[in-house]
Amino acid sequence: MLERDSTYVVMGLLDRHSIAYAIGRTLQRLGGRVVYTMQSEVLKRRLWDSDKALAADEKSALDCRFCDVAKDEEVKAVFESVGPLAGVVHSIGYANPKTCLGPEFHTDAIDDIQKSYHVSCVSLATAARYAVPRMKDGGSIVTLSFDTHHVYPLYNWMGVHKAALEALVRALARRHGRDLVRVNAVSSGPVLTTAASKIPDFERIGRIWYDTSPIPWDPAADKFAVADAVAFLLSPLARKITGQVLAVDGGAAIMGGTLTEIEQAVRAPI
Repeated sequence: MLERDSTYVVMGLLDRHSIAYAIGRTLQRLGGRVVYTMQSEVLKRRLWDSDKALAADEKSALDCRFCDVAKDEEVKAVFESVGPLAGVVHSIGYANPKTCLGPEFHTDAIDDIQKSYHVSCVSLATAARYAVPRMKDGGSIVTLSFDTHHVYPLYNWMGVHKAALEALVRALARRHGRDLVRVNAVSSGPVLTTAASKIPDFERIGRIWYDTSPIPWDPAADKFAVADAVAFLLSPLARKITGQVLAVDGGAAIMGGTLTEIEQAVRAPI
């Protein structure tokens, strides 16, 4: 399905629980060469190198470049170092949970809002700017979003930034059509990751999915369903798809209200 032995940059690795890692493993299984980016060497030592559940050969095999996406020069340096590319995955989001998330939407922490917007949204445009010249024969860029049609408790400014991210996907799809580069997003159901654990009362969003998704959603295991969709959008099978947001969420986003008792009959208890 993928262009075998082609290179894909997967941005936003934290640890083995990351959606980025699930995506990278899927791309490797399908024959791609994966280069990960992580914010810093310090983060890698703390979250990756010290993980006793990872085998030594798995740790050493990781091709990881360090990149703070809020610094244009670091993004540029990463893409200059990787050679020809077939695709890029932008699996990056950040919001200070004390100011941008939680029970109160309003905040005086404007700097935190701006930083969150830069990291979670603007960085996609930065990545596209420096990645596209490496896609001489065209390619694909995929980012990760979350349902922007509804407002979720405590998600606050990250929900706003995800809406902006989806608008940016459409703008970049128009801009880079001339380069034969497709730009799309996958809107995922809630996935249990280290980053998600920083969202206040993350379990509440999981309970919403339990009550609404017609196809049962597993926040721990279904990151690989997300990874499969990303791989599809990166592949030639999606060669005429651009500017789209593909929902991979068990169908929760289309539901009007919760499941009825009959619809829940085959579901395991929460």
